Amino acid sequence: MGLRTRNILSLLEDKTCSYEDRIALGIKETFGWKEFTYKGLGLLSRKIAAHFINDLQIQKGEKLVILSESKPEYGACVFASVLAGLTIVPLDIKLTIYELKSILEDAQPTIMMVSEHYIETAKQLKDVIPSLKYILIIDEHKNEPELENIYNLPNNYNAKWRKRSSKSTAFIIYTSGTTGSPKGVEITYSNITNQLEDLDFALNEILPNKTVKTLSILPMNHLFEMTVGFSTFLNFGFSVYYAKSLKPKDILGIMCEKQIEFMIVVPAFLKLLKTAIESEIKNSSKISQYIFKTAYHAAKFFPFYNVKKLLFKKIHDKFGGHFIGCISGGAPLDIQVGRFFERIGIKVYQGYGLSETSPVVSINTNKRKVLASVGHPLKSFEARIDAETGELQLKGPAVMKGYHNMPELTAEVIEADGWLHTGDIAEIDKDGHIYITGRIKNMIVLSGGKKVFPEEVEAVLEKSEYIAEICVLSLSHTFGAKDGTEEVTAVAVPKEYLYNEHSEEEVEKIVKADIKSLSMHLTQYKRPSNVIVRREALPRTTTKKVKRKEIKELILK
Repeated sequence: MGLRTRNILSLLEDKTCSYEDRIALGIKETFGWKEFTYKGLGLLSRKIAAHFINDLQIQKGEKLVILSESKPEYGACVFASVLAGLTIVPLDIKLTIYELKSILEDAQPTIMMVSEHYIETAKQLKDVIPSLKYILIIDEHKNEPELENIYNLPNNYNAKWRKRSSKSTAFIIYTSGTTGSPKGVEITYSNITNQLEDLDFALNEILPNKTVKTLSILPMNHLFEMTVGFSTFLNFGFSVYYAKSLKPKDILGIMCEKQIEFMIVVPAFLKLLKTAIESEIKNSSKISQYIFKTAYHAAKFFPFYNVKKLLFKKIHDKFGGHFIGCISGGAPLDIQVGRFFERIGIKVYQGYGLSETSPVVSINTNKRKVLASVGHPLKSFEARIDAETGELQLKGPAVMKGYHNMPELTAEVIEADGWLHTGDIAEIDKDGHIYITGRIKNMIVLSGGKKVFPEEVEAVLEKSEYIAEICVLSLSHTFGAKDGTEEVTAVAVPKEYLYNEHSEEEVEKIVKADIKSLSMHLTQYKRPSNVIVRREALPRTTTKKVKRKEIKELILK
């Protein structure tokens, strides 16, 4: 029976029974590993869900928000929400109170699951969000007056589990949150089951008939991680381990200890790893450098990964000796970085997606492996290129339900016949491979896959009493370790009166200081790392929209 004809509840039941004694989720803590078997994960999920239904009387369809770093308990919260028939809103732990408040005002959640690091944030939010009635702590041994802990709940594992329709919203993923109307992508149960079915087909080509140990380094509020690194991998019966640190030394330590075979990554991580490997080679003896250089040159003539693994055995041993490769997504892959790993015997499968498509659209597999492309569309997707704009448009059962409480914006991106406007410029070759060549929309994609909406940053900076005009855009680094990556740049035009009272140098200092102060309302990665102060007015269209392209050209002269 295909996944499409089954509901998520039966799928959950099947997996916890089929793989009951296998490790599902694990994380290294101060005194050793905390690991949940599939059976243990199922029991904790049922205990939490029974509490929601029987004790808290949470109603079907109400919203549950999760504010936590990735950990095994996070997975139990997700499954408990499904059993109780709730809608899950995963939150970005890096957001400020200002941003989180804006999201919660839109989502109107009833309950929040929180890790110990964010308890104070949760309490502050409860004070200002009237709909938020309950906060539950998800960390063992962490007790707080007046707050419940999931580990202290009654040992009741039964309730009438709530089946919801395939068109019901399973997740709301917020992609911005500082303005009065944050953008929440609604993902349905049907969207998720279609992704699972598509990815089941695609991953069988990449990891056939294997019980795989994977390492998770992306946050669970990232839909790429939620859909692939969590839902799909558990659907396959894999074991997923979480890393608390992104330092190469810590990552490699876990990979060795748990014999990790596969990962989901963003390109920035691969670049960091490549730099760490090259740095170690550079610091090795002259003879070791010569051996690596000779092997690296020879490896391009060997198509077999087993041969490459022997050539670079020392590197593979540092990865634990079992590592096969990774899926890279969330941002464009630097082809040179991809080629480096392929050359040393580590497979890199570039993929493409967006939150609005639940999120995976395409992945390169063994049968269709062209590193520069983002692969062939998953089997349930139709793809086309707009003849006039070159925009990639998509249609399929994984396309989102719409933006939460934003029907007009939804209608702008999804046509009446179901075609989604991605805002990405692309080409599709005769074999069906997709090549992303640019972006129509203004969105800035940072190297770690984080997305920054210029309008969102501008809305905060426009509040400055010193700024007449502001434009936020991206500039690319053209040197050093950050070569090719984008940085958030603010171009500001000060109010003219400042020049009557201060020198140009003083005006620049005042404006930059104010932008820095206002930027504290934004999470770290959205803050402009580059501020350019100009006295001349910004070029605009007849309808007074700023011409971002012209502004970029002006500042690059």
